[in-house]
Amino acid sequence: MDFRIFTEPQQGADYDDLLRVARAAEDAGYDAFFRSDHYLAMGDVSGEPGPTDAWITLAGLARETSRIRLGTLVTAATFRHPGPLAISVSQVDRMSGGRVELGLGTGWFEAEHLAYGLEFPSLGERFDRFAEQLAVVTGLWETLPGDRFSFSGKHYTVVDSPALPKPVQQPRPPVVIGGRGATRTPALAARYADEFNVPFAAPDLVSTQFERVAAACAEIDRDPGEIVRSIALTVCVGRTDAEVAARALTIGRDEAQVRAEGLAGSPAEAVDRLGRWREQTGISRVYLQLLDLNDLDQIELVATEVVPQLA
Repeated sequence: MDFRIFTEPQQGADYDDLLRVARAAEDAGYDAFFRSDHYLAMGDVSGEPGPTDAWITLAGLARETSRIRLGTLVTAATFRHPGPLAISVSQVDRMSGGRVELGLGTGWFEAEHLAYGLEFPSLGERFDRFAEQLAVVTGLWETLPGDRFSFSGKHYTVVDSPALPKPVQQPRPPVVIGGRGATRTPALAARYADEFNVPFAAPDLVSTQFERVAAACAEIDRDPGEIVRSIALTVCVGRTDAEVAARALTIGRDEAQVRAEGLAGSPAEAVDRLGRWREQTGISRVYLQLLDLNDLDQIELVATEVVPQLA
């Protein structure tokens, strides 16, 4: 099982905070450092000092880390046009020596769009744009050197593009798709995804969603085993019950709820819970949502007492 650290910097973090966590995760042996792609804080927090752009942040981390993989969970298709997005991700892939992954989704948080002047169309149109973005971004990356790429869609048109720069990873960086949609999401995952992620959901729902993706793969004669199965869970692991309670209080979560829905408790309890998750859903990767970016001790605790028993 791969273990990845997942952060939510829109809640209040600057680049130095993220660099400190990314370096700690790399030193502790985690597979990847991921961040959300949001422009507005959620809940009862100020969000100060303010949002950081996901791909600018990852470009900086690409030069200040050496091994750990880097990516978004997930970039919203409403934030960027697909051509410039393909350029940005490809450039960061080159800056990192081939360590980048793109999580891409429809976008869902209306308030952040209003706060920063971004269009927020209907859900149906967001899915249409998402589908076209997947086609354009992957098409640009997979265009052979010297060839040209064109695309004609309802929302995006690309004409005779040189499809540069090329990413280091060939034929392209991995694409992560996720969510709970019953029809269009699994179909798009079957066509484009290297990984399918179901965040913050119960095991039964996760299993159902993976089954939908597998069925969509069968419809286009793709081996569903090619798609990595992953989940995201809020992490609140401690050496003692008091430490777990303190960590839950720090992130503003009810301890009982985190124990029921996330990954909370002692290292032994975390190992047992993840083992049951793996048995029931077939996951091979977990994103640990670290909400307290000052809690580097928890990064080390999970790395030393949980990861070795499941990796």
